[in-house]
Amino acid sequence: MTKPADIEVLLEEYEVARQFTRSLYEDLTEREILWRPSPQSSGIGWHLGHQAAVNHFLVRNLVAAEASLAPAFDALFDSATQEPERGALPAVGDLLAYREAVAVRTRARIQAILRGDVGAPAQLRHVAVSLLVALVNHEYQHDCWIGEVRAALGQSDPAPPASARLTAVDGYWTLTGI
Repeated sequence: MTKPADIEVLLEEYEVARQFTRSLYEDLTEREILWRPSPQSSGIGWHLGHQAAVNHFLVRNLVAAEASLAPAFDALFDSATQEPERGALPAVGDLLAYREAVAVRTRARIQAILRGDVGAPAQLRHVAVSLLVALVNHEYQHDCWIGEVRAALGQSDPAPPASARLTAVDGYWTLTGI
């Protein structure tokens, strides 16, 4: 049986991953965040939006059936949209507000699952575990690519994320200690 403590630990890991992502962009200018190395690649801003969009898609499709937070961002930050067709990124303030809105919704949905305020609460506890592991690992996957863009900008990476539950696998931080 999935215990609430398991989900609470994963929520902590979700916050550690989000904090690490923040450390990858908080020292950059808006121009650096929005800079795109080439038409066939994605800049930091795109990765930040993509992390949030995938988070939102997974939560709304697996446990919440919620409407889109920002329909204009759905195709822009979908990796199925080819790089040259993605278009211009929103202002960094709008991008970060979207990320935060997604995180607020995610936390609220997971808390509802923990309280049992959902249909099929035992089943959704199991889904929540897999969901949070996927969200954390996806966040770190794109953090690796954000690091590559930082390097192209001449920026060094911050300290690694602070979690004993992470292992580097193929150059990506991966949640494995669960």
